[in-house]
Amino acid sequence: MLKNRLIACLDVRDERVVKGVRFENLRDSGDPAALATRYEAEGADEIVVLDVSATRESRGTAIATVRALRRVLGIPLTVGGGVRSEDDAAALLDAGADKVAINSASVAEPALLTRLAERFGRQCVVQAIDAKRRADGSGWRVCTHAGTQASMWDAVEFAGIAAACGAGELLVTSMDRDGTGAGYDTELLRAINERVDVPVIASGGGRTPAQLSDAIHAGASAVLVASILHDGGSSVGELKQGLAALGISMRLERAA
Repeated sequence: MLKNRLIACLDVRDERVVKGVRFENLRDSGDPAALATRYEAEGADEIVVLDVSATRESRGTAIATVRALRRVLGIPLTVGGGVRSEDDAAALLDAGADKVAINSASVAEPALLTRLAERFGRQCVVQAIDAKRRADGSGWRVCTHAGTQASMWDAVEFAGIAAACGAGELLVTSMDRDGTGAGYDTELLRAINERVDVPVIASGGGRTPAQLSDAIHAGASAVLVASILHDGGSSVGELKQGLAALGISMRLERAA
């Protein structure tokens, strides 16, 4: 049986980890390398680093941060933010990323996912989908540029397109739940999981083992957490032990 993954997320701005609620009111949460080292020691299966201001500032992800993280990490590292081209992805992979997450550029041009998959392998390509529920409750809209711009795409429809174009994994964030601790949007996760045949990472709102378990039962193969770790509400090990107690298959060798 494949083990489910617990992924620690570091949203980075100006080489510092930040976190807010629903992508707003960002507060400083610490040094990326120090936090990544701690989360790996606690048993995190992967680290995701998202440069949350790169796209809005029309620049690439800070390569120095990626190199610093690679020097201290032995677990897989996914990096995103400001990836607009094959060369941008190549720079991140050369700096030590194992996978590259892309959002705004591939929402504008899904064929970019195909070019990335053909050049680097689809296992290196992660489509990040920031989804906001429509006001009338009829579905979810894909948002770009760190959640500041609404696209033309329905989130579930775009998930299918992204997978077909070459994304090897989908990082699905509920903007409505992000940073709230209210639990993942399991309706969104189920809808996307039914549409695609690639792994789905649940993001946005996870705080307790029960909520993480709900996301996995909704089809996610991995759960991403941030605020609960940065704020000291729980450790990676405690969350993984709680998931195991609920019958969820997890890697527990290093969880402490």
